[in-house]
Amino acid sequence: MHILRFLKEYIKHPRNTGAIAASTSQLAKGMVSGIDFEQAKCIVEIGPGLGSFTREIMKRKRPQTLLLLIEINKSFYSVLQKQYENDESVHVINGSAEDIVEFLLALNVNEIDYCVSGLPFASLPKDVSERILHNVLKLLKPDGRFITFQYSLYKLSFINKYFPQISIEKVWLNLPPAYVLSCGNELVIQ
Repeated sequence: MHILRFLKEYIKHPRNTGAIAASTSQLAKGMVSGIDFEQAKCIVEIGPGLGSFTREIMKRKRPQTLLLLIEINKSFYSVLQKQYENDESVHVINGSAEDIVEFLLALNVNEIDYCVSGLPFASLPKDVSERILHNVLKLLKPDGRFITFQYSLYKLSFINKYFPQISIEKVWLNLPPAYVLSCGNELVIQ
């Protein structure tokens, strides 16, 4: 069911969907492995799709940790909204990740611990990607992390302009294999 829905949305909106299939559980585990769930007060997921990463976050997060899901695709948003409608710690928003600052201000939140991204930066327009990364950077705590994945390292230098410290892990058990980028805004002095 999810596979067909994902494929259908990819065909309708390839630039925003970015993949023909949902991420594997191995990629999802890789995406959340660097999150300190005991300390996190606010986690934002941009481009959650059908919730592969969201499910891994929900297994690990504390009940009082706020989770904000920002999904532009109305079909995916509807699935997520229904799935988490009874959980007060989860807010699902149908909108663009470009507006992350406004969404958080509406919830009286002015900083975040982690931003997990399923966005296809390789296919998004450059100006949209710039606004998203700028706004995420503005909201991240000094020791916060922006965690994203890419199918190639084509956009690494672009992301590196915003986040000077990036660690990379390759996840082979995904179709196609993917790179998990864990990005910090602290400068590393050697």
